[in-house]
Amino acid sequence: MNTKNKMTIKLTSKTISELMKKYKPIYGYALSLLILGTNTSARTAFIVPLTSQIERKQFQLIANKSFVSEALKKSGPAVVTIETQRKVFTNNRNIFPPNLLIDPNFERFFANPNRQYQRPRIERGQGSGVIFASEGLVLTNAHVVENSEELMVGLSDGRRIPGRVVGQDYLTDLAVVRLKGLGPWPKAYLGNSEEIEVGDWAIAVGNPYGLEKTVTLGIISNLNRNVSQLGISDKRLNLIQTDAAINPGNSGGPLLNSQGEVIGINTLVRSGPGAGLGFAIPINKAIEIANQLASRGRAIHPMIGVNLSPTNGKGALIIYVLPGGPAEKRGLKVNDVIISINNKDVKNPQDVVNTINSNGISKKMKFLILRNNITIKIDIKPIDIRGFRSL
Repeated sequence: MNTKNKMTIKLTSKTISELMKKYKPIYGYALSLLILGTNTSARTAFIVPLTSQIERKQFQLIANKSFVSEALKKSGPAVVTIETQRKVFTNNRNIFPPNLLIDPNFERFFANPNRQYQRPRIERGQGSGVIFASEGLVLTNAHVVENSEELMVGLSDGRRIPGRVVGQDYLTDLAVVRLKGLGPWPKAYLGNSEEIEVGDWAIAVGNPYGLEKTVTLGIISNLNRNVSQLGISDKRLNLIQTDAAINPGNSGGPLLNSQGEVIGINTLVRSGPGAGLGFAIPINKAIEIANQLASRGRAIHPMIGVNLSPTNGKGALIIYVLPGGPAEKRGLKVNDVIISINNKDVKNPQDVVNTINSNGISKKMKFLILRNNITIKIDIKPIDIRGFRSL
């Protein structure tokens, strides 16, 4: 063995501690590479003389440590199971021969005498959620609690607490549930979804298929995926895409970063022949909506009534103007290009959406429009999308 390129590292309790700090949160992986890895091109081996049995044990503990387990200790206790149930009624058609009611015209013609015989059936559902406020407020998906008549929340310590839906927002598929009790309640650490990047670690936590405290690991695959790209037209969302496994029952659970901070709320999955694609609502948007739901029971969604498309350059092309909406009333037309709002350049359609959302309703906005190579200034006041009759 050629000893010329051999490198020896003195590993003590102090250096272990320093390496842990330096390579946190993936110090277990980084430290293993540093100590056990080899450079095949230079054929340099890293040899670490452990001077005592205590140091050997300390190193073994660190080498086996996962940043995922550390992240879960931070926000894992705030992840909950949400169990719902409601009554649904089904028609009892047993007095007719089989298949007699296949033709829908039969019911219409004979007025279906069976309609009065309806039997109640209990429909149960399950999803996930995360406690985001110390007063016992749980953030989850609207589709998890939709039409629920009874709601129980299972905590990580085994307690089952009744809950009450205080607000739902179908446009963002978010809901807030208040726990009925005095607490204290575990609270998740919230991250900043504006700071995440493609390639960052992503940890999905939830209860798929009723299997509580299930954890999967992946990365951030992409950002700002509009739901329209997934064939969903009735929501207003830009999603985080991840390859961390998200399955039925994960809905409403948190997506964590490597530090154990919530960066998203898991909301849907697209499965196929290969690995499924998971999507989460960015936590910044989710908390913005959640705070509105907690305080007033509903969320406000400003709009001016246009559909937009990217241009070859900067700006946003108007491809549809909603009849009777604020944009039409102020004179915007199809093929107009929005080039700036409130004296800030518009790069793409998402800039327009973000600016309108941050502006809110009842406050005028200054639009600079390009029409037939002529710039036009127009003031428009957004309204709440729910207040428009045509929607």
